[in-house]
Amino acid sequence: MLAIQNVKVEFGPRVLFDDLSFVVQAKQKISFAGHNGAGKSTLMKCIAGLIEPNDGKIVMPRGCEVGYLPQEGIHIKGISLFDETMKAFSGVQALQARIDEKSDRLESIDPKTSEYADLLEELGELELKLDENDPSKIKPRVESILKGLGFKQEDMTRDCSEFSGGWQMRIAMAKLFLQEPEVLLLDEPTNHLDFETQIWMETFLKNYKGAIILISHDRALLDTLTTRTIAFSRGRAEDYSGNYSFYEKESAHRKEILLKQYKSQQREIAKAEDFINRFRAKASKATQAQSRLKQLEKMERIEIEDDEVHVDFRFPDPPASMHSIVKLEGASKSYGDKVIFPEFNMELTRGEKLAIVGPNGAGKSTFCKLITGELKQSTGEIELGGKVLPSFFSQNHADELDPNKTVLETVEEVATRQAAASARNILGCFLFRGDDVFKKVGVLSGGERSRVALVRMLVKPANFLILDEPTNHLDMQSQDVLKNALINYPGTIVIVSHNRDFLDPICERTIEFEPARQPKMFHGNLSYYLSKKEEEKNAAKHTAAKATQGKSSSSSSGLNRKEQRKKEAEIRRLKKEKLEPLQKELKVYETEIAELEGAESTLTEHMNSPEVTADGEKMQEASRAYANISKKLEKAYSEWGVISEQIEKLTAKLEA
Repeated sequence: MLAIQNVKVEFGPRVLFDDLSFVVQAKQKISFAGHNGAGKSTLMKCIAGLIEPNDGKIVMPRGCEVGYLPQEGIHIKGISLFDETMKAFSGVQALQARIDEKSDRLESIDPKTSEYADLLEELGELELKLDENDPSKIKPRVESILKGLGFKQEDMTRDCSEFSGGWQMRIAMAKLFLQEPEVLLLDEPTNHLDFETQIWMETFLKNYKGAIILISHDRALLDTLTTRTIAFSRGRAEDYSGNYSFYEKESAHRKEILLKQYKSQQREIAKAEDFINRFRAKASKATQAQSRLKQLEKMERIEIEDDEVHVDFRFPDPPASMHSIVKLEGASKSYGDKVIFPEFNMELTRGEKLAIVGPNGAGKSTFCKLITGELKQSTGEIELGGKVLPSFFSQNHADELDPNKTVLETVEEVATRQAAASARNILGCFLFRGDDVFKKVGVLSGGERSRVALVRMLVKPANFLILDEPTNHLDMQSQDVLKNALINYPGTIVIVSHNRDFLDPICERTIEFEPARQPKMFHGNLSYYLSKKEEEKNAAKHTAAKATQGKSSSSSSGLNRKEQRKKEAEIRRLKKEKLEPLQKELKVYETEIAELEGAESTLTEHMNSPEVTADGEKMQEASRAYANISKKLEKAYSEWGVISEQIEKLTAKLEA
């Protein structure tokens, strides 16, 4: 399907890849792993044809279509959402136009000519291609994909410029999904998706017919979707035949083996060098010493990469606060006629850890700004408790940093003395390594500035942390450092995030925001919340199905209450007369099977004893007994299977 052959990519003196080669098979679902800056996105751009490698080539079959979703930078305007998405079918529409044009020509040509026959054949080929993308099914497909990605029916006619950057990414994603390229390249596709949309996307991608190459820091998505991981480090790629969790375990195992081999080789080298140094001057041993020296020179040395520094980061001890951290009474927020969320009550107490979830635009970030005082509520009261010292992180705070200060200065100016001493190590956890800490804030990218703002918040003493999408620009290792620190943090936390693996072990309560609806509290972590939502969805489907069934039953057969009671009585009769005797009989066979299995096991031990194996007559007798038990056991299994099947059929009939 796709072959990366001896690819080299360099930017000035920095070599990202050298002699990189691997093959992507059709329908494979692959993740690119590795720390930020390892070159994952760059290689993806090479595969998409946006960057030319300095050496090597990327080979794919003729006609193989590659679709690429970048992390950011999509800006669409001057066209409606529906019309922009329909561009995914521009090839189909062009095909229909060609068919129409040739059909018109056909009417003006003599059917007896060869030109007519040739044109008819061309039309047949074009119509076969068109059948693969039936135009009558295009509109429903477009609407289905857009709604799956969170758009509403009323959004279809809106200009694309009215949507934020995150929603514009969804438009680009919709077009890619509709085009169905043979190779789908997705760079951080979950960054701007809420939980419901993430789950929809996962289901879509699981059933996708083409190959998928995915870059993501969402461990849950990688583990669910991918079956192969290609890990990048120091210009090389290592292949792992499993998902991200498999890669982590296998990578640690490989490093362990390599370290043992390295230590063994170092002992060999030390012995050889000692021999050479001791005997190179002695005439009788000089030849051997020279031979050992040549062997050393030819030896392929095992290299051990220095692992990234792992810092067990802990928050500064939070100052003591009163029991009540923040209390909302009748609080709401509106902008003119637009209700963000109506009045509701809530109290957060010391040490609680709360997750905030919901679709984009539902008011999650607005809620965070209300409880920190950055915004004023429309109605009601929001009161912080006594001695509460909040610290708030949002992506917007990155724009407020002084561009003339270095990264290190920006962090040290707010850190406690204890945190300032380890500021460089903490910055290393969040991808500022070596001389990166001396860069001016003004030259950093948006994602880098967000990480600086996050570190500033982490080193500042606080007893109430409010985090709005803290993992958006963090790699897996940085996420783990932050996650472990938050798990051990004794203060109070509110986190807005769509990262399931990150949120689950931290938060014990979840609050769901939906547009213009009262926020709803779930007394459990994210897994609990998702299971409850699934239960609600299934219950709603069941209620709707029952209502439809009742309506249909009422209109078609006019079943009255008397007839209903007759049916219920018939069900009770069948249960008593048919189902209960079968269930009793099944228990009899289960008891018999358990006894026979026990006897068979005892007899097996007896047959394996030295006393029996040494005596032919005893062995013959035991074998006959074993055959007899096996025969009875086989018959009991058979009868048990027949009765089980009868019970299943009767139960299904009664339920129906």
